[in-house]
Amino acid sequence: MDRLYVLTAIFVFGATSHLAAQDAVEIDFSRDIRPILSDTCYRCHGPDEEQLQADLRLDSRENVFADRDGYSILAAGDLKKSELWNRISSDDPDVKMPPEDAPRQLTAQQRDLIKRWIQQGANWQDHWSFEPIADVALPKTSSPAWTRTAIDNFILKQLDQAGLTPASIASKETLIRRVTLDLTGLPPTQAEVD
Repeated sequence: MDRLYVLTAIFVFGATSHLAAQDAVEIDFSRDIRPILSDTCYRCHGPDEEQLQADLRLDSRENVFADRDGYSILAAGDLKKSELWNRISSDDPDVKMPPEDAPRQLTAQQRDLIKRWIQQGANWQDHWSFEPIADVALPKTSSPAWTRTAIDNFILKQLDQAGLTPASIASKETLIRRVTLDLTGLPPTQAEVD
């Protein structure tokens, strides 16, 4: 009987800690939300003017956050004022988006991601290709002697955060073997190594 209580307690605490950790993770628009909108919404509410319905585009920040006669498609942090959330969470077939006859429907997980994204402030990032190029300061690393180029600083920073150490520098023979195997699928000859 004691085992049952212990197992139940472990399950309950494990489930709640998982849910709390899931809520704490910040939803990234470009990684998590844009692909959902692209797959399920852009067919009717995307850049194609011929397919555009309800004069609504969901592919640009200006259209999504614009005031549309007293309501907005997205109200950052407010689910009740977000028409997008009202439509995707509705059970009314006349209101629900995407409509029942749409080729792709939102899953419960996708709805939950959109809900949490709106609650977290609906941070909208433009596509990476439209972002201005900016100089980035090189991160401080644990062993600057290991870095040879600027990119090594970023790699070493990620390794440090993961608690890993970089591999030692490979010998000339090992590098030649790797390249030859990658390019030809065969090991190098002795002449190629020399």
